[in-house]
Amino acid sequence: MKKNLIKLNRYTLAIGVACFGLAFLTGCNPEPDESDLFTATGETATDFIKRKAELSSFAYILNRVGLDRNLSSYGEYTCYVPNNEAVAEYIDSLYNDPEAVVPHNSMTENSLEGLSDSLCNDIARYHLSTGVTTTIDMGGGSGTLSTMLRIPITSDGTTGKIRLNMVATIIEADSLVTNGIIHVLDRVVPRNTRLLPEELQRIPEFSIFSEALQMTGLADSLRRTRKDVEYTITDRNDNNSSRDPLYVPYDNLIMYTVFAETDSVMRLNGINNIDDLIAYANRVYGDAANWYDYPVEKGITISTGTDYTNRFNTLNMFVAYHLLFAGMPVDQLLYENNEKWQKAKTWNYVNDAQPFDYYETMLPNTILKIWQPEPKLSKRSLFINRYVAFNTLTDELGTMGSADLHQVIFKGVKINRPSDTNGAPTNIQTFNGYIHSLQDMLVYDRQVPQGVLHERLRFDTTTFLPEFINNGIRMSNSSEMKALNGGGSGWRVAFPLNFFDGVKSYTSENRLRYNIKGAYNAWQSDAFQGWGDYDLAIKLPPLPTGNYEFRIFYTPMSHGGMMQFYLGTSSSLQSMMALDIPLDVRIPISDPRIGSTHFYEEDDLGVATDAALRNRGYMRGLFSYVDHPEYGDGNSTDHNMRSDARNASLRRILCRQLFRQSEEHWFRIKNVISDETDLKWQLDYIEFVPLDVVDNDAYSEDWF
Repeated sequence: MKKNLIKLNRYTLAIGVACFGLAFLTGCNPEPDESDLFTATGETATDFIKRKAELSSFAYILNRVGLDRNLSSYGEYTCYVPNNEAVAEYIDSLYNDPEAVVPHNSMTENSLEGLSDSLCNDIARYHLSTGVTTTIDMGGGSGTLSTMLRIPITSDGTTGKIRLNMVATIIEADSLVTNGIIHVLDRVVPRNTRLLPEELQRIPEFSIFSEALQMTGLADSLRRTRKDVEYTITDRNDNNSSRDPLYVPYDNLIMYTVFAETDSVMRLNGINNIDDLIAYANRVYGDAANWYDYPVEKGITISTGTDYTNRFNTLNMFVAYHLLFAGMPVDQLLYENNEKWQKAKTWNYVNDAQPFDYYETMLPNTILKIWQPEPKLSKRSLFINRYVAFNTLTDELGTMGSADLHQVIFKGVKINRPSDTNGAPTNIQTFNGYIHSLQDMLVYDRQVPQGVLHERLRFDTTTFLPEFINNGIRMSNSSEMKALNGGGSGWRVAFPLNFFDGVKSYTSENRLRYNIKGAYNAWQSDAFQGWGDYDLAIKLPPLPTGNYEFRIFYTPMSHGGMMQFYLGTSSSLQSMMALDIPLDVRIPISDPRIGSTHFYEEDDLGVATDAALRNRGYMRGLFSYVDHPEYGDGNSTDHNMRSDARNASLRRILCRQLFRQSEEHWFRIKNVISDETDLKWQLDYIEFVPLDVVDNDAYSEDWF
């Protein structure tokens, strides 16, 4: 039994009051409401656009691709409509673009009619989003707006006028129609057609970092834009009673995120040119073999030589740790407590829990952590590799722990938001990703694997499978997905079996699905799942070498499956070793084989029950969930309780073993009830916990 858990937390009384008379819910989640589908009977968005002569060019573009029909009927839309003068100016810029890869950007003539069908489709979808977004919603600061092209637009209201992508200004705002709202623009919203390396070269504030990117050859790793793969799917239906067809992404985009120090940040660290940066990288990474396990285990020597294209040259290592395989605007780096998710009532970090996530970088088999330690503040600062002592451990029952325990050892590298006042360029959108500036030097030094990442590591599936992010799926909601699905179901997305690089299907009977963010008892309000006579493996994120406890989250439910888990060092079946006995997700948590209880009814708030659960291989779900938003706003006392107060979430402990940074790790999920093909598997999040964190004699893991 853990010691030092001596203080009852401030939620104790609220828990007892809030839970009085509350019926215990099952793990079955309701589907998001789709009752807003309707056929418009008054003036629709299409009617409005066609009626106004100054918008006739955009009306022509909509008609060319058939989207005028969408805007005449179902759903709710926000339309950012450029006027005729704006469209003509944009067409001229496309036709006379001196940097066009294809002459005249594939236009046949310098006219509206000269636009190709693909250009019309891109222009139309980039100016449409689902749901109703007013200029009040856009606010006075900077934010991100979803589009039907799945590539977001940035909005900025700091000058008193709303500008989109810092160019197009809203000149006629908030015109309501029966199926949405229309904003008229003085310019076409520009979409950057330059790739990441070329855009970085154009920004003088990044001259030193850009030179290093070119010298290392890593610029060539940032030029892909989509996977050249053919996708087919045999079953795109939902598994509900209506068997609705689901949206399927057949185009698979590739995007990246670049974190970069400006020249001014470099100068503050004594770096005035590329030679200074090389010397800095030599100092930081020259002895990396003492803490970076991958090259040691591979027998690779760290180089301080002049072959900067060597992946283990110190300059190359410095640059590579700044590059992510997933492309995100700054307000999508984390699933934040922002206006979009507050409005949708899906945000699920309560009881002071804080958004965080981990991402793989291009420095081989390394990850970095992004953390928003003060989510309730208006500025909501984001930090990379913030290091807090004993993070994920607590000395106070029911809280994350005292301030004395959690001393800040390194505040982290702050990521600039557009609203920051230091003037550094940031949140720069390119054709295949984003560039974000930093306020300090970002490095993978000793304290990252031995401190920052030496904690309970919780990975959401949508962050270590980057296709969710790169194709605009991870941060979408059901109304956005309905529009992409032609007004059909927005509950889930269906994926071809070869869509994810990190998913290996051993049978064509797999059905891969994703629950769009909604009222789910799930981390970040979404979940990767599927059904069928399934047998698949998922590539796990890399870890610093060490002994870990490996856990998965799941929700007991009557329509869940029974599955055997395996772990291997490749996707080859020959490398797979079975983990424990099969897990039957249909067993309720009150069953003696699990033995979970209402912790808030126990004098010790469930400490003894937690120990008994662990002995049977289980842990409770999280204290930081909002499960069903109809119960409150996520901040009131009726949410101040551990998740099992309203649902049946659990964590299953699968193994304790050594994980090496130099190895791949694949997690296999196999159906063991082959005649029940509608029962689900689900992989919401996974946890890897260093054994000295799990077995700490002084402190216990927190509930968050």
